[in-house]
Amino acid sequence: MGISKTDVFTTEQNSIAQIAKALGHPARIAIIEFLLEHKTCICKNIVDELPLSQATISQHLKELKNAGLIKGTIEGNSICYCLSPNTFKALNSYSQNILNSIQQADNTCCPKT
Repeated sequence: MGISKTDVFTTEQNSIAQIAKALGHPARIAIIEFLLEHKTCICKNIVDELPLSQATISQHLKELKNAGLIKGTIEGNSICYCLSPNTFKALNSYSQNILNSIQQADNTCCPKT
C-alpha cells in the first residue's frame, strides 16, 4: 500500500481514524476496560492483570495515549493512567451521527431480510 495522504482528509477524519486504529487491538480494549473498572491505575497494575510483558503493555499504552484515549500523570517512579472522556465523547458523537443517518436512510441498497 502507498504512503498515507492524511493531508487530503479532514481533521475529524484523521482523528477518528487514529482512534479506530488504537482501538484495533484486543489488548488495548482490555486496557481500556481495566481503566474503566479501576478508574485510575499505575502501569504495574495493568502488567499484573494482563498476560503481556511490561514492554508490550507500555507500547499499547503509548498507542492509546497518542490517540488521546488515555492520559497519564507521573507519580514518583510510576505513571498513573486514566481514560480521557473528551476523546470518547468525540467518538460517541461521530458514531451517533452515523447511526442517526442510517436510521433515517431508506436503505434501498440492501434487500430487507
